[in-house]
Amino acid sequence: MAAGLRAVLKGQLEAIAKAGTWKNERILTSAQGSKISVGGRPKKVLNFCANNYLGLANNRTVVEAAKSALDSHGNGLSSVRFICGTQDIHKELETTIAKFHGMEDAILYASCFDANAGIFEALLSAEDAVISDELNHASIIDGVRLCKAQKARYKHRDIVDLERCLGEAQAARARLIVTDGVFSMDGTVAPLPKILALADKYNASVLIDECHATGFFGATGRGTPEATNAQPHIINSTLGKALGGAVGGYTTGPREVIAMLRQRSRPYLFSNTLPPAVVGASITVFDLLNTNADLPQKVLSNTKRFREGMAKTGLTVGGDPQHPICPVMLGDARLAAEFADAMLDHDIYVIGFSYPVVPVGKARIRVQISAAHEPEDIDRCVAAFAAVAKAKGVVA
Repeated sequence: MAAGLRAVLKGQLEAIAKAGTWKNERILTSAQGSKISVGGRPKKVLNFCANNYLGLANNRTVVEAAKSALDSHGNGLSSVRFICGTQDIHKELETTIAKFHGMEDAILYASCFDANAGIFEALLSAEDAVISDELNHASIIDGVRLCKAQKARYKHRDIVDLERCLGEAQAARARLIVTDGVFSMDGTVAPLPKILALADKYNASVLIDECHATGFFGATGRGTPEATNAQPHIINSTLGKALGGAVGGYTTGPREVIAMLRQRSRPYLFSNTLPPAVVGASITVFDLLNTNADLPQKVLSNTKRFREGMAKTGLTVGGDPQHPICPVMLGDARLAAEFADAMLDHDIYVIGFSYPVVPVGKARIRVQISAAHEPEDIDRCVAAFAAVAKAKGVVA
C-alpha cells in the first residue's frame, strides 16, 4: 500500500478511537440465542442485542430443515438465478413469501441490503421521482443514490413535509415514496396509513423496508402493515433477522415489479443464488408463523415487561411502546460504550451505538427483546441497567 494512504487511514483510525466510537467485535463461542458464550468469559451471558426476535436462529426444527435441504439440494448452486441457479425450493419460498405478505409475487436476494440496492435503479428513470424519509436505512440511501430519478428527502415521519415533496414532484412520470416500516435505531413506526393516503392523493407508490418488523411485529407477525392496518404497494425485507437469523432478503409486490427486477436488478442478476440450506430453513420458519402466532405474542409480552420495568429506573427508553427495539438514550458516545462494558460485568450483553450509526449527541444502548427471553431474563436485564446507571451517575 502507498505510504500516503496508510498514513491517512492511520490518522482517521486514531481519531475514531480518541472519540470513543471505536467498534470492537466481541467473539462468540456458541450458537446465537438468548444465552450465549462470549470468548474469555467463564459463564454464559444474557443476550439483549441480537436481531433474533423470534429466537429461531438456533431453533432445532429450523436447523433440521436446513440440514434436510443441504442433503436434498446441495451446498450451493455456483450460479446466478437465470443461468442454472433456480431450484424448486427457491420458487416455493418466493410463493410462500408473497402469500405471507398478501402480495402477487416475490424475488429473493442475498440480503435485504441487495434488495434495496437493486430496486430503485431497476424501476426508476430520470423521468421519475423517489421521495425518502431522512432517517431511512443506509441500504435505502445507497440504493437511491444509484438511480437517476429525481430525489427528495422529507423530515423524519413528517407528513406535512412529505406532502410538500410530493407536490413538488408532480411533473415526474412516476413517484415512489420509500420508508422504513420500523426505524432500526429508534424503534419508531412509520405512519403508514397517512403515507398511503398521500400516495393516493398524489398518485404515488409506496415501498417499505420491513427488516425490523417481519415475523414478529403485529398480531401474527405480518409487520407494519398488520400493526397499522395499512398495506403498502411493495415490501422489502430480510430472512436474516427474525426469520431464522441467517442471510437473505427479498422484494414482494405486484407481479410487474418483480418481473422487472428479475430482468434488470443488478444485485439479483450478478449474485449467486441463496444456498439451499437457508432456503429450506426459511420455508420452515414461514410454516411456523402461518400455523402459530405464539412467538409474536411472546415478543410483545416480553417487550411490555421490559418497558414497564425500565420506566421505574429513571432511564429514558425510546421507541414505539409495542416494538421490541428499546433504545436506552444516554447521549454521550463514550458513556454508551462504557455503560455497555459495565453491563457485560453483570452478564448482560448489549452494545452502545454512537455516530455515525446515530446522530452526534444521541448515543444509546439499543436493547432488543426476543421471544427466547424468559420473564426472569427481562428482570435481570432491568436490574443491571438500574445498577449500572447508578454507578455511572446517570440517575440518582
